[in-house]
Amino acid sequence: MKKEIKIGIPSKGRLRKDVLNIFKKNKLNLISERGERDLLGSIKQYKNIKILYLHAREIIERLGDGSLDIGFSGFDLLKESEINTQKKINVLKRYDFGKATLVVAIPDPWIDVQTVADLEEIAFEFKDKKKKRLRVATKYPNLTREFLFSKGVTQFKLVGSLGATEAYPFTGSSEIITDITSTGETLKANNLRILKDGEILKSEACMMTSKSSVKKPEVKKLVKLLSKN
Repeated sequence: MKKEIKIGIPSKGRLRKDVLNIFKKNKLNLISERGERDLLGSIKQYKNIKILYLHAREIIERLGDGSLDIGFSGFDLLKESEINTQKKINVLKRYDFGKATLVVAIPDPWIDVQTVADLEEIAFEFKDKKKKRLRVATKYPNLTREFLFSKGVTQFKLVGSLGATEAYPFTGSSEIITDITSTGETLKANNLRILKDGEILKSEACMMTSKSSVKKPEVKKLVKLLSKN
C-alpha cells in the first residue's frame, strides 16, 4: 500500500489560483466536494494524495514539523519563520508569480528622511526628546528586526499588525511600517513612501518540501511531475 502524501495549497487569493493552475497545466485533476470553500481535496489520478487548503503561513509551519510533504507558499513567509523551521524545509522551485518585495515605508511628509541612516537619527530623536521608541508596524517581525539591526537602527519598538498595515501610521498606532508590496501603489495611496535603501527582501511563490519527506519515492515522483511547468 502506498504511503499517503500531503500537499499544502494556499486556501485563498491569487496565490491559490496560480498554484491550482500548476496542477491544471500538468493534467492533475483536483477534486473538492464543496469547491473553493473545501479545506480538503484529492487528485483524481492518485488516491494516496491528500490536498490541504491552508493559510500560507501555516503551510510553512506544517512543512517544518513534517505534517506536510509538499507545500506552496511565499519565500517571504519561509524567511520570516523561525530558523529551526527553515532548516527543515527545501525550496525546490521559485515561480514567476506571487512576486512582491518587503520594504520599509515612512510617512511621505518626512522629507528629511530618505535612507535607513536618516531613520536611525529619527529613532534617537524619538528616544531623547519624546522619551519613547519609534514604533514599526509589521507582519514580519523577524525580518524587520534583523534588517534594522543590520543597518544600525536599534531604538525602535515592533507593533504586530493584524490587518491593513499601511493604515497604522495614520491611526496613531505606529510611526512607520514594513510591508509587502507588488507595485507600491497601496503605500502611495496611504501617503507612505519607501526608503531609498529600504528593500528588505524580494519574494515569490515557491514549491517546497519537508526535508523529512524529500527522499520518499512517491514525493520525488510527484515533485518531478509538478516541476514540468
